[in-house]
Amino acid sequence: MNAHDIIISPILSEKSTQGIHDKRYAFYVDRRADKTQVKAAVEQAFDVSVESVNIVNVRGKKKRQGRTEGYTSARKKAYVTLTESSKAIQFFETLS
Repeated sequence: MNAHDIIISPILSEKSTQGIHDKRYAFYVDRRADKTQVKAAVEQAFDVSVESVNIVNVRGKKKRQGRTEGYTSARKKAYVTLTESSKAIQFFETLS
């Protein structure tokens, strides 16, 4: 997998935007990716230096519509912290 296959999309929530000033970013990543693959993908895609990666598996929520029940799709979140000497990611700097 290349970097753009691993990183699916950025997470733009209130919690994730609070971490931008500390160079902490959140992404939805491929469910098969591990920490080392996510670290390499972020470094390659954004040309930054990554200090740590924390990963959270998110289960799908149970939803109903009338009599029909189902689950939303499960996802994997990655919280990426950059080093102090690293530059910030341009996409997130426009949000702060």
